[in-house]
Amino acid sequence: MCGVTGRGPDEAHAAAAPPDGAWSAPMAAPDLASLPPAQLGAMRAAAREILECRRVLSKGGLDIVAEVLRGQGTFYENNHYPANDVYDPETHAQYYYHAHRAGEHGHFHTFMRRAGMPPAITRLDWPHAEPWPEGDAALAHLIGISMDAYGEAIGLFAPNRWVAGDTWYAARDTIAMLDGFRVDHAYPSWPVNRWLSAMFVLYRPHIEALLVERDRAIAAWRARLPHEDVLERRDIETLSYMPISVDETIAVLDPTLFPECRLRSEL
Repeated sequence: MCGVTGRGPDEAHAAAAPPDGAWSAPMAAPDLASLPPAQLGAMRAAAREILECRRVLSKGGLDIVAEVLRGQGTFYENNHYPANDVYDPETHAQYYYHAHRAGEHGHFHTFMRRAGMPPAITRLDWPHAEPWPEGDAALAHLIGISMDAYGEAIGLFAPNRWVAGDTWYAARDTIAMLDGFRVDHAYPSWPVNRWLSAMFVLYRPHIEALLVERDRAIAAWRARLPHEDVLERRDIETLSYMPISVDETIAVLDPTLFPECRLRSEL
């Protein structure tokens, strides 16, 4: 059903408030009508994958957040879950889940390591006050996914460099890495890994827009503070943010999957 969490529209809206440290207004979702048919087809397939992951987890009384934390012991703020992150040695995709902000239960941070990047891509040649991961240790932060306490995704965000300690790449180069994000094994959970991989396809236009806005925001901060390394400013945490509803995104793509969501979105 639409809104499996049982929350009303007002509660869902409150859960999608911008996270602490966001300096710019939340972005609106891109217009999907202008996308090419092939991409829309891939997004619909990803939507079905996401719904299947939700289905198999809900049969066991679980959700994405409960599943990624299952068997991980006490949940401590700022710790990575699972410990030592999740990494696919074939695709070189990496992620972890943790919590430290108001307005959400926690969030996923997603990365691509150097070996999974297109070979021609190089990091930005900017002076920096703190060391960046270099060489084979280089990694790019792709996108953050905010989750609520019901295990539903409620937002996408692009953080400043200091947040995840990554290597800084231009938006166009980070976008070129998105196709490679896929976690194709069963640790810590096959449905969680499938769900996260499918989210990159379903929300590809949104992620691209967030990365472009991230670069625009950093350019504005560098112009405002030309003598500072703004990538390390602790008061600049979230560079771009977009609230999302997976059910409503799927309803726009394929109303036959969620007719209740389509009707609600038209009210």
